[in-house]
Amino acid sequence: MSAADPQPTSSFSDGFDFPLPTLDRLGVSVQPDIDAQSVASDWFQAFAQHVSSGDATQVAGLFAADAWWRDFLSLTWDFRTFHGDAKIKTFLEDQLPAMNPTSLELNSARLVRPYPDLVWLVGMFDFETQVGVGSGIFRLVPTPSGTWKGYTMFTNLEDLKGFPETIGPRRNPLPNHGKWTSQRERERSFVDGDPTVLIVGGGQGGLVVAARLKQLGVSALVVERNDRIGDNWRGRYEALCLHDPVWYDHLPYLPFPSTWPVYTPAPKLAGWLEFYAEALELNVWTSSTVTRVEQEATSKWTVTVQRKDGSERDFHVSHVVLAMGRQSGAPYTPTIPRRDEFEGLVLHSTQFRSGKDHIGKKVVIVGAATSAHDVAFDYAEHGVDVTLVQRGPTYIMSGEKGIPRLVGGIYGENTVPTDLADRLSSSMPIFLQTGINKRVTASTAEADRELLQGLERAGFKYDMGIDGTGIAPLVYLRGGDFGACQKIIDGDVKIKNDSQIECFTKTGLRFADGSELSADVVLFATGFDESPSVFKKLLSPEVGDKMSPIWRLTPEGEVRGVWRWLGVQNLWLVMGAFFPYPDTAQHSMQNIHPSL
Repeated sequence: MSAADPQPTSSFSDGFDFPLPTLDRLGVSVQPDIDAQSVASDWFQAFAQHVSSGDATQVAGLFAADAWWRDFLSLTWDFRTFHGDAKIKTFLEDQLPAMNPTSLELNSARLVRPYPDLVWLVGMFDFETQVGVGSGIFRLVPTPSGTWKGYTMFTNLEDLKGFPETIGPRRNPLPNHGKWTSQRERERSFVDGDPTVLIVGGGQGGLVVAARLKQLGVSALVVERNDRIGDNWRGRYEALCLHDPVWYDHLPYLPFPSTWPVYTPAPKLAGWLEFYAEALELNVWTSSTVTRVEQEATSKWTVTVQRKDGSERDFHVSHVVLAMGRQSGAPYTPTIPRRDEFEGLVLHSTQFRSGKDHIGKKVVIVGAATSAHDVAFDYAEHGVDVTLVQRGPTYIMSGEKGIPRLVGGIYGENTVPTDLADRLSSSMPIFLQTGINKRVTASTAEADRELLQGLERAGFKYDMGIDGTGIAPLVYLRGGDFGACQKIIDGDVKIKNDSQIECFTKTGLRFADGSELSADVVLFATGFDESPSVFKKLLSPEVGDKMSPIWRLTPEGEVRGVWRWLGVQNLWLVMGAFFPYPDTAQHSMQNIHPSL
């Protein structure tokens, strides 16, 4: 029931730079008094008629030659993007007969002008298929003939027919007098049988999956190695604070209250996750470790869980979800010769707690991305002599200027609800976002000119991201963020980036140009080993060898392996921060339902 799977590509920018449909490129102009609802209604009426009749040729004819169609599960049971009217036609020839979309109904339409030279008409609609209920978002662009053509289409699975979430009017209406505690304990301990799904990891990803599955009526157990839910945030350095604003960090069913800070401190987030698991009655085993994951001949999985007291239990489950996080790999430290000669302290950023621990010491931090900036800022706040060793340029933007430009159009205090913002965000194909990202990055750099000039004077090397696209692609490919720039400008955090590290010395580091840095503490803010190697330690070699690659993008422009199956039947991967892909968390686990 799906179109042919694409082969993965290794990078974002291997020739994938697609122009925006600007008015100059289209050779048109748009009058501001256009009747958007009328134009959208005429186009959508033809679209709905041809879709309902299964006429792929006629549907494709309503789109521009270089149009895009992105589908989240509703028509392909996958995350797919089709570029060009020919590929859209082939996709529809395959999927329209299989999914039989019907009941297409236009909800709203309006003219949107993101930039003076970029205009499109955005419409939203609902539809149904044989198995589900969907929503759609389209963008129309004008043509020289005066007609409007489809340029982007986004179709999204909202619900499965026959399996509604038990929320709102469908929640249990009956009181529970005196039985709730014992029932919860029995449910959580699984004395009456095994769960359908076992989730390895109790961070935000694992909890979100468990929450969605519970409301779909699918039994799930979350296995968390830490003593408490939230310890993956609680146990990190004191200065850690989310760099994602609260508006797109909400979790399903239980959004953050309106009193919540825009940027969440890690200890506060840890408490919220623990509260979330308890409030939503999620079945969680803490202080427990998954030691074995084996695929049975029946396509089920045997999962061995070891408790803190050493006891073990084998579960036989239909699905396994790996939700161990991007930091599930071992802390990565580059191999630097003569490390054993160094007489000071060597740490990884995971071992750092507070700058006050090294007051009076000289600290050298290897790395210059998010964690390095956070740690350097904390050291500087405590008066510690700290130097960043920057091995390559870093993308920089200020939160004050960058975040409003990056997400302010749809995520914010007085914008649309988060669930709608998620859909609007996802309705733009990732590759097509390249042109927008370049404009946002250039605008942010102009707004941050004083900050960037100050960094340049301080010797800090910065760039504009991959091909000038800023932070968004870095999230998909490398990770990236912003940090202690003013401390660098003011000289409170020093920079060393004129030569690569050659080796340790007794008193610090020597560089290839012969220069040296003395240090009492060398701290590596260099990330983690690749996560797939960690996953494969749990799996048999046969299963591990079948795993799909993760992160980076397919040739279609979809993220590989994340929030989707891993190339092995009923083996799934959940990974990433609260954003991107918050919206996929809502829907991707629908594929787990045993009835499908």
